[in-house]
Amino acid sequence: MAAAISTLSILLMVWTIKAVDGAGIGISYGRAASNLPPPVQVAQFLAHSTTFDCVKLFDADPATVQAFANTDLAVDVTVPNDLVANLTDLRFAHRWVRTNIVPRVDDTNIARILVGNEVISTANRSLVSSLVPAMQNLHTVLTRLSLQHRIKVASPQSVGVLSTSNPPSTGKFREGRVAEVMRPLLSFLRATGSPFMVNAYPFFGFAVDTLDYALFRPNPGVEDQNTGLVYSNMLDGQLDAVFSAMKRLGFDDVDIVISETGWPSVGEPWELSVNVDNARDFNKNLVQHVSSGTGTPLMPNRTFEAYIFSLFDENLKPGPLSQRNFGLFHPELLPIYDIGVLRTEVGGQGTAPVQTLSPTPSDSKRWCIPKPNTDVLLLQQNVEYVCGQGIDCTPIQSGGVCSFPDTVPAHAAFLMNEYYQAFGRNAFDCDFGRTGMITAIDPSYGSCVYSS
Repeated sequence: MAAAISTLSILLMVWTIKAVDGAGIGISYGRAASNLPPPVQVAQFLAHSTTFDCVKLFDADPATVQAFANTDLAVDVTVPNDLVANLTDLRFAHRWVRTNIVPRVDDTNIARILVGNEVISTANRSLVSSLVPAMQNLHTVLTRLSLQHRIKVASPQSVGVLSTSNPPSTGKFREGRVAEVMRPLLSFLRATGSPFMVNAYPFFGFAVDTLDYALFRPNPGVEDQNTGLVYSNMLDGQLDAVFSAMKRLGFDDVDIVISETGWPSVGEPWELSVNVDNARDFNKNLVQHVSSGTGTPLMPNRTFEAYIFSLFDENLKPGPLSQRNFGLFHPELLPIYDIGVLRTEVGGQGTAPVQTLSPTPSDSKRWCIPKPNTDVLLLQQNVEYVCGQGIDCTPIQSGGVCSFPDTVPAHAAFLMNEYYQAFGRNAFDCDFGRTGMITAIDPSYGSCVYSS
């Protein structure tokens, strides 16, 4: 028993340090889709096959939270907007924590409880006025359970809470919201050591002539005439506008976390610059930038904790086509495009990030991959069939260049393509009992190069 208590104490100490440290690349795991793999499979994939440090959930679904047990990933759970007002009742807050948090504290690294999403930007004044009291009650309950140092309470907001954001030095919160909630919210965050979390999307702010600026590509830069500082990308401008607004109220010591950002890979014909290349460039450059330690012009020499939206495309979301296509991975856990977050084994000693190859459309090259939502048992049959036809299957075996992600769909994709390329590249060579499809998008990733 003493050894078990000691081990648990060490885990709690490590998790607390990670939760407070504030740097890392996370992924938003939304589940508004009809074709997603089980949460347990997703959690194991994220923990063992990617370099993500943390994951943001949009609810506190027990099965999903439990899936991340013993993975060491930092998990942010969310109280949906329709429950925020209920949390102003301390008894309800206590029951919510007892039901959704306490059962998992011994085995799951729950780092934050997020209260609502973009609450201050809603037109619901009752909801807005409930936000800070709800957060205070959750913190009170966590304190009574001695969890306040390990689990923080925060609330993601939109950059729409700003009335002015350009140039960044003029950033200012909207007057009505400042009076009603911003000052008490920031006071709570400062007092509890929690960050101000902001959903910052250059995708929603760019124009044709600022596309490179939005995508972190080389560009002339934009000068803030008030400070003389030059901005090389739009995200830095958005973050510094938020920082300026916080500083204006005297809260420039509160940390800022990017709770959502991303770029869709598919959109309506009228949606500008929505394609795989731009989505890949934005997210890949984002990871490099926020991890580089460069910081922003007003917040130099620092890294940012940032959550990419999102893990999967979500086919049940409303709105234009782009809203359903922000995902990095197919349901089969194959990359839609690669941004360098997949791991590969190195010398048999654990895993490490790899350099990536960009998937690009081609008129002359074709690849064979499994159809979406194909039954795993059928794909395993494909693997066994291909290996029995003299195709080299060592790349998917332990230590092989395509062994990660260690899933049947990923292995089947590589081998089905090897068969297709070796036996003539005819349409029927990619049939596999109607489980295969031909694509012009190169599915290669990292050191796993698909033949063409």
